Amino acid sequence: MSILVIDVGTTSIRAGLVTPEGEVGHLQQKRLASAIPAPGMLELDAEALARDAVELAISVLQQAGSVAAVGITNQRSTTVVWDRKTSKPVAPAIGWQDLRTVFRCVELAGMGYHVPPNASATKVEAIMDSVDPERTRDLCFGTVDSWIALKLSAGAIHVTDASNAAMTALLRDDGTGWNADLLSVLRIPESCLPQVVDTSGVAGIASILPGRPPVTAMVGDQQASMAGQGCTHAGSAKITFGTGAMLDCCTGDMRPQFSYTGPAGATIPIIAWQRNAALTWGVEALMLAAGAAVTWLVDDLGLIDSPEESATAAASCNDTRDVYFVPALMGLGTPVWDFGARGAFFGVTGGTTKAQMVRAVLEGIAHRGVDLIDAAEQDTGLRIPTVRMDGGMSTNEIFAQMLADLSGRPVEVSRVTEATTLGAGLLAGMAVGIWRDTDDLAKLYRPAKVMEPRYSDDERTLRRGRFLAARDRACRTVPELSDLHF
Repeated sequence: MSILVIDVGTTSIRAGLVTPEGEVGHLQQKRLASAIPAPGMLELDAEALARDAVELAISVLQQAGSVAAVGITNQRSTTVVWDRKTSKPVAPAIGWQDLRTVFRCVELAGMGYHVPPNASATKVEAIMDSVDPERTRDLCFGTVDSWIALKLSAGAIHVTDASNAAMTALLRDDGTGWNADLLSVLRIPESCLPQVVDTSGVAGIASILPGRPPVTAMVGDQQASMAGQGCTHAGSAKITFGTGAMLDCCTGDMRPQFSYTGPAGATIPIIAWQRNAALTWGVEALMLAAGAAVTWLVDDLGLIDSPEESATAAASCNDTRDVYFVPALMGLGTPVWDFGARGAFFGVTGGTTKAQMVRAVLEGIAHRGVDLIDAAEQDTGLRIPTVRMDGGMSTNEIFAQMLADLSGRPVEVSRVTEATTLGAGLLAGMAVGIWRDTDDLAKLYRPAKVMEPRYSDDERTLRRGRFLAARDRACRTVPELSDLHF
């Protein structure tokens, strides 16, 4: 029997089936509505989100029949707070991109607590301060996985998995439980938090769905993508190129030897998944603007008519004629973490063509992809022999070839553009015996294509050196933001 997966991304909600052969089908999708009440803020209607997710799931089941289990994967750190008795949200959900608590995060950093503004911790505090300043109400907090599981179970379970719990910044560094010290500082009652359960394991029953299948996987989107691309052994890594980009590298059962960011590459330790109470760890590296830079070429500069046209434009010229672009439209992430860096073209002349500028943007994103690879290797001491790639930009073969050329290693393009759905289904199926273990999941991986590197070592070194010089020049464009550290 197949697995039903509910996949709540940043911009859409999907439901579909993962078959015992590791294929994804019966996909249905709705756009995820969000609101921006003020610059830097992003809110979601949690009730509408859950309603759409359930409707999509039921529609898939009506077409495909019964399933063995349900997997849930989700955008991480988005924060929902609800009344325990009514299961109704007490305020709009705060999206992971929301920056309303940035100065609170700076204040906490001064107190010795590393809480990034995208994490859930200060978002929970902000909601509770607005609706329950005295902390007298019986409220519950959950990330999107918790919220969907609550609704599927008709309010019977209040759980999250270890991969999502770790992204709230409220979990202890070793993953063994909630951080009572930070909870006290934020005045978040531990009673409002979900129970942390295995990523792959029975969490409860989806009693409102036909057949009452068990919920057997809850997993953050990037970790689901790791599983979907077979990155289950130490040193295996994938990069998801969407609006931004995230590299996730598996480190196995050993936690990275740093608490917050790696000493050399500034990667972040993550929990990949938990099974039978045993944790699998990894590191994550982040690029703030990837596909967003291509969208900028379309919507704001008008250099191309669609993101897909970027491949055609880039292919129309052999090189950029030494034009370099730094995709720091919202600052730089790993390994620099400079929120005051800004996007910049370098080397533009009177003879620079539109196509060369488009190609420079794609190359700049690929260079930043290499930054993420280098950072992960430096912080883990592991060699990443090949890079697996998914996300919207993975369909651009010109870009995939650039990444292979500049990284000097093969790039394997996922046969599933969004590998999150596949990964959640595999983890859920493992819990009900369709697959035995993560070795079985790795054996299922089959790339759609493999791009082999073509540059010589000298050419790659030259191009990387010039890009890194450009990246350095783009830093500290807005010094006040560059001085922000979390």
